[in-house]
Amino acid sequence: MRKLIIIGSGPAGLTAAIYASRAQLNPLVLEGMEPGGQLTTTTVVENWPGSPEGVDGPKLMADMKAQAARFGTEFKSGAVTAVNLLEKPFTVTREGETLQTECLIIATGASAQLIGLPAEKKLMGRGVSTCATCDGFFFKKKEVLVAGGGDSALEEAMYLSNLAASVTVVHRRNELRASKIMQQRAFAIDNIHFLWDSVIEDLQDVDKGTFTGALIRNVKTGETQVKTADGIFIAIGHKPNTAVFKGQVEMDANFCRRRCNRPGVQAGGDLCGHGLHGST
Repeated sequence: MRKLIIIGSGPAGLTAAIYASRAQLNPLVLEGMEPGGQLTTTTVVENWPGSPEGVDGPKLMADMKAQAARFGTEFKSGAVTAVNLLEKPFTVTREGETLQTECLIIATGASAQLIGLPAEKKLMGRGVSTCATCDGFFFKKKEVLVAGGGDSALEEAMYLSNLAASVTVVHRRNELRASKIMQQRAFAIDNIHFLWDSVIEDLQDVDKGTFTGALIRNVKTGETQVKTADGIFIAIGHKPNTAVFKGQVEMDANFCRRRCNRPGVQAGGDLCGHGLHGST
């Protein structure tokens, strides 16, 4: 029997682990399939308090894990496949192992949202990506597209601008939703271009097994064009990782409510916030 299990090892999960372990609750963190969460795919985090010059995302998460471990947090890898929160003790199943706990913190975060085109998954890893820091290296001196208009899209575009010959941001509106400081930085980079009032209708070329370009439609004129490119990075927001908790706790449009309807269960981080993911 555990006093506390924390599902998720991003900033929310590890912050909870630091506080809980210092309170002698001996928490167990289930890291999931992506230990450290989304910040492990980020270059520089500029809005972290106490880091005026910014901090490298993977280093930040490694330090947070080390800090939690220092106070006695235990870690296990692997994805959670089932939970039972309808009665106590709560049960959590991971890789065939069923664990019992008095309290549970859900911090499973969010995953990259795709456009929804059949070709996306077929060409994923073949010119289609959701992570510039992971895959940008493969597009040195090449032409790439970025789909989106929020901070995440501009962060991808600015990172890629240091590698690619040209970066074109495709956005469905005539103005961005990104923060002003991110817009100013992106507009000042010569090899970042913008295709306004445009949506991506299809990706080419599934038959060739590699991305060669996108069919793009202007939402105002209805005109379409094929924009050739060597790669495309999808950055249109994120969806909460809450599927395993459906029917177990109250949700609002697939987002967990921070204050759950189950005493002893708390949720935190990106899986709770609506405004955090609307970067389209």
